[in-house]
Amino acid sequence: MNLPGKIAIIGSGTWATALAKIVMMKNDHLNWFIRKNEVIDEFYKLGHNPSYLSNVKFNLAKISFSSNIERIVKDSDTIIVAVPSPYLKQHMRKLKTSAFKDKFVLSAVKGIIPFDNMVVSEYISYNYKLSMDNIGIISGPCHAEEVALERLSFLTVACKDIEKAETLAEAISSRFLKSATSTDVIGIELSAVLKNIYAVVSGVCMGLQYGDNFQAVLMTACAKEMERFIHGIVPLDRNILEPHYLGDMLVTGYSQFSRNRTLGTMIGKGYSVRTAQLEMAMVTEGYYATKCIKEMNDRFKIEIPIVDVAYDILYNNVSPRIGVKKLIEYLI
Repeated sequence: MNLPGKIAIIGSGTWATALAKIVMMKNDHLNWFIRKNEVIDEFYKLGHNPSYLSNVKFNLAKISFSSNIERIVKDSDTIIVAVPSPYLKQHMRKLKTSAFKDKFVLSAVKGIIPFDNMVVSEYISYNYKLSMDNIGIISGPCHAEEVALERLSFLTVACKDIEKAETLAEAISSRFLKSATSTDVIGIELSAVLKNIYAVVSGVCMGLQYGDNFQAVLMTACAKEMERFIHGIVPLDRNILEPHYLGDMLVTGYSQFSRNRTLGTMIGKGYSVRTAQLEMAMVTEGYYATKCIKEMNDRFKIEIPIVDVAYDILYNNVSPRIGVKKLIEYLI
């Protein structure tokens, strides 16, 4: 296997665009799958993504665009998947089971597959018969908007095969991006799923005008719950204080760029869940993740009261104020 070899990006959103910028910092060429031909046409006219991170300019001579996912995958060695989890199946449905043979798949999807309730690495391994040694993930703390601004950022590349993780971490490192490695693939994926849920709850509390003091206690409780849940699913000697666990959770819970926090803030201010989603017009992984984690936990029975409150607010039409009051009793 040639790593990183020819690199492909699957997706055209904010994070996919930021990752394309990252890849182009150290690689001479990029294969880029964008589902809609009209978006590709606009890309060629403007020199940047017409919908996301328009301040990031690209040398289009070094990019091969295509709306044919089979062609992009076939012509690439490392495939970085960066589409919202609810749409992953839709994007990949044309791929044959053997499509990723002799390829390395790197998931940048910070979500869980709805209805299947599987993290992306498990989904790809199971459905495409790919060894976990040839699947990796990219995790934060890292907002696409700050990558676009070339602010110092940190990523973690995780893979069961640590040498492959190190090779890929080196391939995406640059003067403003530092990369670490890990072998805790599923644990980090689960933490990336949970942190979006916690960001929604944090936003709800902000919308209800709870202050920084309360947010600090809430985030501490979220970290404890995250550790308890991840360890219950994947027992492993891990340090929850590492950036790809706690750091990613904190930036998602506090940052102005966090769409999950924004969704929660709108709900806390009185928007219905549906109205907030329509007004944002962007996918918020935390909404889908809440239902998936809740259903997953029906089997494991781990104590996750913060996720339970998020589920009540998002799916059971429980008043945000009542939901948070219930949460306060747990925090005390």
